[in-house]
Amino acid sequence: MTADTTTTTPTPPIGSRTEFTAALHWALQTSVAQRARRIVWVDADFAEWPLDDPAWHDQLAAWLRLPQRRLLLLAGNYDEMPRRHPRFTAWRRLWSHAIETWSPDDAAADSLPTLALDDIAVCVQLIDALQWRGRATFDPRTSRPWCNRVDAVLQHSSLAFPASSLGL
Repeated sequence: MTADTTTTTPTPPIGSRTEFTAALHWALQTSVAQRARRIVWVDADFAEWPLDDPAWHDQLAAWLRLPQRRLLLLAGNYDEMPRRHPRFTAWRRLWSHAIETWSPDDAAADSLPTLALDDIAVCVQLIDALQWRGRATFDPRTSRPWCNRVDAVLQHSSLAFPASSLGL
């Protein structure tokens, strides 16, 4: 597959919350344009992510309609998700067959990085969450090691944050 240089050009280094949000938008746009089959988002709780953005929902829905697409979320906890991202929480119910939410065992939950990855070459990494420092790249040499680490954590994780709760 040839890379489209208009979408695969990495963003400048991340130095603020606004730039982090822009990098996440770039990552999603690039992953969709490159027709990635799997997108993985990792964070302690996704509290600062722009998950309620309706443009994200539209873009993700178009991507999820393609065959064999998976969005995986890995978080230490999802306690704040319904309050911080109510639109995403409701929207995800429609796509529960293609969106998986995982939580690692207690040992790994405390050390989760903040990442947006795909199975091609996209990698957004927030290195310093206090100062909003990070990087966004389209480079398999950067993304592949992170994908391997996340896969290792997923092996010791369990499904969490169900899309709907059944009660009696």
